[in-house]
Amino acid sequence: MADVPLYVVSDYTSSERRITPAWSISQLKTKLETITGIPPSCQQISLKTSSGEKIAVEAPDEESVYLQQFPLAPYAELLVGDTRPASARPNFSSTAGVEKYVLPEEEYEKKTDSVLAWKKTEKLGRFDPNAASHEQAKISAIAQEIEVRGIAVGKRCQIGDDDSRRGEIKYVGDVKEIPGPGAWVGIQLDEPVGKNDGSIGGSRYWGEESQLKHGVFVRPDRVEVGDFPALDDLEDMEEI
Repeated sequence: MADVPLYVVSDYTSSERRITPAWSISQLKTKLETITGIPPSCQQISLKTSSGEKIAVEAPDEESVYLQQFPLAPYAELLVGDTRPASARPNFSSTAGVEKYVLPEEEYEKKTDSVLAWKKTEKLGRFDPNAASHEQAKISAIAQEIEVRGIAVGKRCQIGDDDSRRGEIKYVGDVKEIPGPGAWVGIQLDEPVGKNDGSIGGSRYWGEESQLKHGVFVRPDRVEVGDFPALDDLEDMEEI
């Protein structure tokens, strides 16, 4: 009999394979191990017909029972189950034990089909001959924003239109841990609803180490300086 194309399906793989009807069940299991990763002794095989019926491919003596005794139809599904307990099965989707390959920088720079090569061709980012002037323009615009808004250390402020995010300006300047050119404004909020305690990545910009997160860094265009006293949560409560 001619080979029959079947879909071999398991928890780990699904692929079309040509199956020889003259194989014994034992031979089939040996070949399926290289496809599914399941040892022959742990395989539970069934043949799914076009009507949806599942026929167990098994026998007391799997060495002497051949696949031609089963209704092999082209492109039927050969389902391969794994009888091992979940704790004994390999996790093929996990990359925890796989050493990550990192292409050396000098090799990456030689590639002609990389993002870096495309940026060089298009003169983008640091390859833009006018990159320095663009960055300086951003820095100047931010500095002007700080001056126009009257942003300075010690002044009270509010962040955007959020009336609940009030605080005091504690720092104005560059923050090396945050990407992007120009100065940032460090604010100590009245309430512990910030992102940090005045430090980022081990660099402290104001205050002392604390478990409470009163600190936040924002761009000057989000800061409104003015008479913004700390809100009293109790002032609207009726007397008891």
